[in-house]
Amino acid sequence: MGSMGAPGASESADFSMKPAETLPLTDECHHYEGKNEVPWDIQKYFSQRYSIFSLYDEGVYMTDDAWFGVTPEPVAIHVATDMYGTEQQKHILIDVFGGAGGNSIAFANSGRWSRIISIERDASTLACAQHNAEIYGVGPDIITWVHGDSFEYMDKLVNHPEELHPDLRPDLDATVLFASPPWGGPGYRTDEVFDLYNMQPYNLDDLHKAYRRLDHALFLPRTSDIRQIAKLAPADRQIEVVQYCMEGASKALVAYMPGTSSTDSGK
Repeated sequence: MGSMGAPGASESADFSMKPAETLPLTDECHHYEGKNEVPWDIQKYFSQRYSIFSLYDEGVYMTDDAWFGVTPEPVAIHVATDMYGTEQQKHILIDVFGGAGGNSIAFANSGRWSRIISIERDASTLACAQHNAEIYGVGPDIITWVHGDSFEYMDKLVNHPEELHPDLRPDLDATVLFASPPWGGPGYRTDEVFDLYNMQPYNLDDLHKAYRRLDHALFLPRTSDIRQIAKLAPADRQIEVVQYCMEGASKALVAYMPGTSSTDSGK
């Protein structure tokens, strides 16, 4: 799982990024019990709460913003099952946009991964994710939580791993990435073909530059321009694109992108 450093070194060294401690739920974290409590712009998501988290009534918490980005649980489970088949060399997964924990929990419960690193930059959202993982029986032995910016983390992992806590330095040859980035506004719902270079706040170019060193899966709008994705394929590799449906309707697509070779730094 990568270099673990000298005994005791992790406790004394001043690393720029470390595993997060368990964060307390904040006033931004909510467990709504009735529609009358819910802000108008997330009421339709609240009505679908059991397809988002089947154990919602057990005490699932989310920030209001997290409702917009959470993957429906059946889709998250299918994605977790599909990620890179049974290639056992790849057994560590980094969820670079951890959100309220839906995908990370599904990955953990799939039994496919020996270790998951889940990154979230918003402290309240991360607190919700940690809390929700406990509800689903997922402990810190399988998910290492990180409170920080995933682009900063990826830059350090590839270029300056010595700046990371040893527990955040997985073996790159054994690691894949999963990215469910914010899609940026309602345009992806109405566009017949969604231009991935208009995606906000991170477009396809931002994602590709950050992740191309490793095999990575991009969770994208169902109408994403496949031609834009195809142009990113290495000369000798193919990109697999899968549409994920629920109740007969496509919810999103996932582009499974091969990384550059281990001899290429990706710069």
